[in-house]
Order: sequence, then C-alpha cells, then structure tokens
Amino acid sequence: MSKKASWALTAILLLALLISACGDETEVVGGFEIPAIKDGKFNVAFVLIGPHDDGGWSQAHYEGLEYIQDNVDNVHTAYIENVPEGADSEQVFRSLSRKGFDLIFGTSFGYMDPMETLAAEFPDITYIHISGYKSNMTNFGNLFGAMEDMKYLAGMLAGSRAKLDGNPKLGYMATFPIPEEIRLGNAIALGMKETCPECTMDVRWINTWHDPVIEKEAAASLFDAGAQVVFTGADTPAVADVAQEKGKWGVTYDWYGSCKVDACLTAPYWNWGPVYAEIANGVIDGTYEVGWHYFDADIASMGLYGFMEGETAQPGIADLPAEDVQLVKDTLAKMLAGEFDRFDVFAGEVIDNQGNVIVPAGEKMEQADMDQFPPGAEGLECKYCMYWWADGITSELPELCLLYTSD
Repeated sequence: MSKKASWALTAILLLALLISACGDETEVVGGFEIPAIKDGKFNVAFVLIGPHDDGGWSQAHYEGLEYIQDNVDNVHTAYIENVPEGADSEQVFRSLSRKGFDLIFGTSFGYMDPMETLAAEFPDITYIHISGYKSNMTNFGNLFGAMEDMKYLAGMLAGSRAKLDGNPKLGYMATFPIPEEIRLGNAIALGMKETCPECTMDVRWINTWHDPVIEKEAAASLFDAGAQVVFTGADTPAVADVAQEKGKWGVTYDWYGSCKVDACLTAPYWNWGPVYAEIANGVIDGTYEVGWHYFDADIASMGLYGFMEGETAQPGIADLPAEDVQLVKDTLAKMLAGEFDRFDVFAGEVIDNQGNVIVPAGEKMEQADMDQFPPGAEGLECKYCMYWWADGITSELPELCLLYTSD
C-alpha cells in the first residue's frame, strides 16, 4: 500500500471515529437534537413547549434548570425546546430515555400521556410532569403549584384598577379549555369580585401556548371589546405590550421579567428553581416520594410581581385605593405564612355565572375538583369538578366533547 493510500485510509478511519464520537454526544431525531448524558454525573433533561427565552413559561422553567445546575452537586443538565405535544414529544422523551437521563421533566400539559407511556418502559428513570393530574406513584410523578393563589390576588388588583378607571370590565386570554385554565380564570374572577363587585370578565380561547402574533391579536380583541384590564394565560408578554399601545392595562404571566412596561399592572410568576433542586436531590438520595406534588405560595416558588421582597410595585398600583392594596398585601402575607392556600381561594360559598351554588358555605374543594372535568379520572373522581365559570364571567364554557387533547 502506498503512503498516499495509507494516509487516505487513516483519514477515513479518523473521520469515522469523529463521526462516532459526535454520535455519542448528540443525535438528531425527528428534527430535534437529542443531547447526551455525561458519565459519572446525575443527568437531568427538560422538555420545553416553547423557546427557552420566550419571556414567559419556558424561560421560567429554563431558569429552574439553571438553578439545578448551580445548586445540585455532580449534576449535568440539558434541554430540548419547541417540542410540540403529542407524538413528537413521545419521540423526544423516548430518545432522552434511551440516552440514559436519570430525571426528565416535561413542562406542558399535553406531555402527560407520552410521559406515562415512557415511564412504564423505563422504570429506572424518574419522570416529572408539570401540570396534568396523573402519577403511577413509582417513577412518574405530577408536579404543579397553586398559581390560583397569585391569580386571585392579581384579580383583586385588576378589579380595583378597573373600578378606579370607571370601566369595570376585564378580559382573560385563555389558552386551551383544560381544568387548569378554567381554574385560573375562576380565581381571577373571585379576586376581582373582592374589590369590584360590579366587574365582569370576558374570555377568549386562543388554542396555543406560545404564539406572539395570536396573543397580540387576542389581547387587542379583548381591549377593543371594552376590557380595561386583560390577563393572559399564554407564554409571552404580548398582552402588556398591546395594553401600552391602547392606554390600558395588562397582566402578564409566568416569568418575573415579563412585567417590563408601565402598562403591566403585575405578573403572577413562577420560581421553579428551589422545588426543582429539592426534587433532584431527593431522587439522587432516594428520599423523593413520586406522586402528586402540588405546592402553595408558602414554599417561595411563585410570586406576584411588585409585591415580593425587594420588588417595586408597577406604576398602575400607585393610585389604587389603599384598602385594596392592603387587602392584597395582607392576603399575600397569609399565603406566604401558610395560613391561606388554594382551597381557601375556592372556599364556599362559590356561585357560578348561572347563579348556581357550586361550593356551599363552609365547604372547600379537594385537589381532584381543581384538576378534573366531570366525572374525573378513575380513582380521581371529583365532586365540585372544575367545569364552571365563576360569577362575573360573561363567557360560555366549551362543550365537554370539545375538550383539549394533545393529538
């Protein structure tokens, strides 16, 4: 063999080794680059519904990932973003599982069933699903927080603002018709009624978690229909940007940095880092009990922008009636102290927008009531199932046969 031929063969072998090495690092599956684990590390992966810098939901989770990286020993973290719900997500979760990640977080409602499937196939991996309502009590757990606490407080502020402005109309830009979105809308309305009994709230379904264009259009539609303050259940700060243009008020969501313009009244937001680190450490040392993990405001993993320690209230709060602002502060203090929780938000008497008593005086919901449409999943049946709009909401409910699916 000539030197030239020998050199060529060596080059080919080296190239093959490089390609093989690259394959060990990442692979592309269904258009998604699947990250690799690091040997000797505890490997954690996040699957995000939107971009990691969306200014909302996915950014809050990404910062939770960063918190794990900075606060858990011997850990390696990775993420895949913009993963649609349904079949695409199952392919991604399967690829991460085959790679050998130890702990996998799925951060959207429609990841629930695919994660349940993969958990049965990979019993040595821990899967934590954010929102939803399922768990196998072994390696597939459910995690969420009582954002209805903060939405309730934001509803108080919005009602106070609308009443002061002489326009007692609110709007709610909801994503998909799932119990979570109805629950949060109802919490807003219950808070609204505390400071503005005459206020009403309209609802628009946008059927997306993340679409800045659709979010802006829906916000504009609600403002143009007469709303003075509009809430969003979606990912971006679009609602506040439109409010700024319209000379009205928006309430953003998910990430503290979303409330960046003067027209943003406040933002209920998540602080996922501490609870994520707690779970990671618990899985590492075997103490984490997989199941239903639903936290309230007292563990400092959520906040109301402008009202938490070290934060300055937004301009739209300054001229609100002092008694309304104090009511928000006092209720928040009780929440942070563990003296007022999500079940207190929905404590009876609760009346729906048809005049029916949903929760009688002296009674409270259970978790299944907040998470389920009637009759609820087997074993999680509900009594006060979250399929009603609270008094003051002017919109109709979607038909049960049209409920959200991720397919």
